[in-house]
Amino acid sequence: MPRTAGDDSSARERILLAAERLFSECGFDATPTSRIAEVAGVPKGLVHYYFRRKQDLLTALVERLPDEHVEPERVVVPGDIAESLRRLVAELDRRLASSWVLSHLLWREADTHGAVRDALQSRYDVLVAQVKSVIIAAAGAGTLALADVDSAAALLALAVSYRHSVARHSEGAPEEMERELTFIAGALTRGRAGA
Repeated sequence: MPRTAGDDSSARERILLAAERLFSECGFDATPTSRIAEVAGVPKGLVHYYFRRKQDLLTALVERLPDEHVEPERVVVPGDIAESLRRLVAELDRRLASSWVLSHLLWREADTHGAVRDALQSRYDVLVAQVKSVIIAAAGAGTLALADVDSAAALLALAVSYRHSVARHSEGAPEEMERELTFIAGALTRGRAGA
C-alpha cells in the first residue's frame, strides 16, 4: 500500500514523541535509535531517513519548544514595569506548561550537546531582547539608562530560563519570581528617579 504525505508526518511525529519520552526516561546517550524506532512503531531506517544523526533528533526537539515571542503590546501596562514583567512571565509560563518535560530534557542535554546549547542560547538571546522591549515600552522610551535596562533584561531572562529548566521539579518558584520581578522593577524605577 503506498504511503501518503500524511503517513510520513505521522511517522515523523511518532519518532519525535518516542525520542522525547525515551530521552527523558533514559537520557540521550543511553537511548539507541533502534529503541526509538520500536517505541514509535517504525522501521529503524525511517528514523535515519528523517533524522540523519541521533543528535538531529535533539535539534528537532528544540524546535518543538513553544514560541517564546510575546508581542509587548499584549503585556505592557504603561508606567508599570513590575506589572508588565509579571504579565510577560505569566505568558511565558503558560506557554511552557505544556512542555516542562521537554524543556528539562533539553536543558540537561545542553551540557554535552553543542547544537542544543546553541539553540537554547539563541532562545535566551530572544528572551533578553523581549524583556528589554517590555521594560522600555512600560517605562517609556528614553526614560531609563540603557545599561540598566540591558542588565535588568539579562537578569530576568536568566531567572526565567533557570526556572523553566527546573519547572517540573520546583513548586516554590512563584514567590521567588515575584521577589525578583519586584526587585528589578524597583531598581529600575529608583534609577530613573535618581537620574
